[in-house]
Amino acid sequence: MSTDHAQHVQRMSRLMARTLREDPADAETLSHRLLVRAGYVRRSTAGVWIWLPLGKKVLDNVARVVREEMDAIGAQEVLLPALLPREPYEVSGRWSEYGDLLFRLKDRKGADYLLGPTHEEIFTQVVKDQCTSYKDLPVMLYQIQTKYRDEARPRSGVLRGREFQMKDSYSFDVDDAGLAASYALHRAAYRRIFTRLGLDHRIVSAVSGAMGGSASEEFLAPAAAGEDTFASCGSCGYAANTEAVTHPLTPATGQEHGPVEELDTPDTPTIESLAAHLGVPASATLKNLLVKVDGEIVAVGVPGDREVDLGKLGEHLAPAVVELVTAEDFVDRPDLVRGYVGPQGLGKVRYLADPRVAPGTAWVTGANRPDTHARNVVCGRDFEVDRYLDVVVVEPGDPCPACGAGLSLDRAIEVGHIFQLGRKYADAFGLDVLGREGKPVRVTMGSYGIGVSRVVAALAEQTADERGLCWPAAVAPADVHVVAAGKAVQLGLAEEAAAVLAAGGRRVLLDDRVGVSPGVKLTDAELIGVPWILVAGRRAGDGVVEVQDRASGRREELPLEEALARVAG
Repeated sequence: MSTDHAQHVQRMSRLMARTLREDPADAETLSHRLLVRAGYVRRSTAGVWIWLPLGKKVLDNVARVVREEMDAIGAQEVLLPALLPREPYEVSGRWSEYGDLLFRLKDRKGADYLLGPTHEEIFTQVVKDQCTSYKDLPVMLYQIQTKYRDEARPRSGVLRGREFQMKDSYSFDVDDAGLAASYALHRAAYRRIFTRLGLDHRIVSAVSGAMGGSASEEFLAPAAAGEDTFASCGSCGYAANTEAVTHPLTPATGQEHGPVEELDTPDTPTIESLAAHLGVPASATLKNLLVKVDGEIVAVGVPGDREVDLGKLGEHLAPAVVELVTAEDFVDRPDLVRGYVGPQGLGKVRYLADPRVAPGTAWVTGANRPDTHARNVVCGRDFEVDRYLDVVVVEPGDPCPACGAGLSLDRAIEVGHIFQLGRKYADAFGLDVLGREGKPVRVTMGSYGIGVSRVVAALAEQTADERGLCWPAAVAPADVHVVAAGKAVQLGLAEEAAAVLAAGGRRVLLDDRVGVSPGVKLTDAELIGVPWILVAGRRAGDGVVEVQDRASGRREELPLEEALARVAG
């Protein structure tokens, strides 16, 4: 923070920040509990949050760092509407692809609108309107704006809301080399942003899903409250979201297998019961999960000791909708015997399989008849795989795709995601510019997002301790929290300290509340989590104050002048 200009002292006697001693009843995560208890946010309705003055300061500080680094790479800030017409999202197909996540509404004339979940379509239209020649490109545009997604189960406070702050930026280039350069600029800017914010983060490979595109990386903040799981390799440095971890397809060779043998296996509809009945490991069995892909029944084969990751399957098949089959789906389907499905003889049912179900591997699997399984069912001989997809739940110790060493798994919060979109949206909207040769050239795009409000929660998760929040200096709502822990003498010294610090450019929060005990004031100061706490207490009459470094917890008593020098840097 610059010391060139005097700062306003924020007095807690006038601050709208009511702290709470007890956790909110619905709080599930550390950040949810502390942001509410410390007076940073309040719930409006499910998944919608009010940012109170302290919270707004932190949110704005995150946005400031994002803006500075985006501006530094030449990106230009705009602000697009949140209320958007249906037509562009019909053109891209996402009016239907987004499904129930979209907030849809009609105006008084009956026209369809939506509240923007993300803005690729509108940015594409803006550039099509403004840029006509290769000389107008490259261009990078960004905004920091409220987004809306109708989450079925909003939870974890501001981590998963229905309304949230996001920075989304988009690059527009005439060729793939230009896109790669724009992507590299954003990637480097994101590293600087999260480093400046004091956020511990990992860059991991990801899948693009419904967003489209090729190259895709996520920026994850390790935290116990994270909804993402990422895999990492301590040997070679590989890191990826578990949805992007792949297993090589390696055909089994040199093995002879006998003919298919049907086995009487009554009351064995599960892998566990089958393995116990036959005395074989679950890994020798083939599990065949039936799902509906846009309503079509599809079988998914994985080794019996592994689970299908439905999120991973959904990402691979996006934008198709993937659902589990129900009992009703077996009506009028005698070819599908519940609990005894095998890939051999499935007829017209598409068969997807994990790469572990490689050509030449032999399995015990369903025989497509009640109470019957089959042994020596060989992939490539007795059944074919229509498409290989790595869809198993990744487990600790699985081989690293890069070097083969065992993988470790950790939880994390996704705070950023960058994509090389390519020409998906340019194709949809006919975004061409006149090229160097005088002919139209189709523009290629990149898409880059940062969850600004999620960063606030992620920082709270990573830095808080048993006493409360503990903000990094770059995002804290103040630099110094001055506490008058007593009456007239203490208040006078606290006022003096606050005035000197503010005149020197420090942002000061002054606890000048009357009728509040010193113990409550000190507890609130630690809960609020400003980097420095300066307490005018029992030795105020001697001009001595206590200085506390909130992050380390170190405390020392110093003469006022020394204390001010300590916290002024």
